[in-house]
Amino acid sequence: MIVVDVEASGTDYAKHSIVSVGALDLANPTNRIYEECRIWDGAGYMPEALKVCGFTVEEINDPKKQPESDLVHRFIEWSDNIADRTLAGQNVSFDRDYLKHAAARAGHTDWPFAYRTIDVHSLAWMHMVKRGLTPPIRNYRSALDLDAVLNYCGIPEEPMPHNAMTGALSHAEVIARLLYGRKLLPEFDQYEIPWK
Repeated sequence: MIVVDVEASGTDYAKHSIVSVGALDLANPTNRIYEECRIWDGAGYMPEALKVCGFTVEEINDPKKQPESDLVHRFIEWSDNIADRTLAGQNVSFDRDYLKHAAARAGHTDWPFAYRTIDVHSLAWMHMVKRGLTPPIRNYRSALDLDAVLNYCGIPEEPMPHNAMTGALSHAEVIARLLYGRKLLPEFDQYEIPWK
């Protein structure tokens, strides 16, 4: 399973660009990748999105950074030797769709990832319900964002601004705790699992 997090210049993969990606192989968590890129020519950005990921307009347009097309090719090459390439993460359809559209823009015609994904939100919802807890609702919808899931799993909120590698590590740790009831990464070892 590939645990992935994409940071982007906005929320629409047709108008905006990837600015960074972080990922790791859940079966071999030392097998990691982190890449940054400049936005594709003509891509837009949302100031709110840049605030979340901590990049400036100058950084996302830096001609010294690799283009988005190179980033997505590197990500796919990195994944080639991973036995289970199912993508996983919090709201992972966002990450999957961004990577898929970046690959199409890059002319990568052999998309190696499936449509099916493993979503942290769904895992946390199910875990809570199985324990007899009521998942939090705000504004008539689930309030289980990544910070809520991290807290549920005994881990502090993800630092701001968000970093794609920090996000991927956070997703992987909560997946291990929710699915297997065990810790996974040394970065989170000091935090105990609350339901143990």
